[in-house]
Amino acid sequence: MIADERRDIVATLRTLSDEEWSAPSLCAGWQVRDVVAHLASDASALTYAATTVRQGFSPDRVNNALVRRHRALPRAQLTDLLEDTAGRGMLATTLPGIMLADAVVHHQDILRPLGRTRRIPPERLRHAIAHPDPFAYPGRRTRGLRFVATDLDWSSGSGPEVCGPGEALALAIAGRPVVLDELDGDGVPVLRARME
Repeated sequence: MIADERRDIVATLRTLSDEEWSAPSLCAGWQVRDVVAHLASDASALTYAATTVRQGFSPDRVNNALVRRHRALPRAQLTDLLEDTAGRGMLATTLPGIMLADAVVHHQDILRPLGRTRRIPPERLRHAIAHPDPFAYPGRRTRGLRFVATDLDWSSGSGPEVCGPGEALALAIAGRPVVLDELDGDGVPVLRARME
């Protein structure tokens, strides 16, 4: 599934204009190009370990350092680099569940600000909701709440409910406040407060 998601992202990227590559993404401070650089930086184990040590074991600093290594590459080269990680890549092969959630959310981070939509394959979406990227600190937003997908057979947690389409739930759990108005339930005000 991670390989298929990365191939789908590559197909999206090949349709974008220069202006769209420079547009802001849903990731604070990152343009579309930076999100692609992040996804394409599935470095070797040695490179990743060295970067992690140099950046003081901070996931955010590691991500930003790896993005800086790739963001200046030409569009075509950056897209090819991401395409080369489909079915390979150190992180994709050792942590495929985490990387799938990361890729699904980042694909939407690219598409939504550009006004583009897609139908996320249900099995990928279900996995991304059920197994969010732990480096996005989902527990800060989900604890004590029950999340219920209205378009998938999926729910999790206990407490006040947050209901909505699976895509909106995946993005909310990953900390994207742009989807809050797409959600319903007694738990939405709690979720909103946690994102402020």
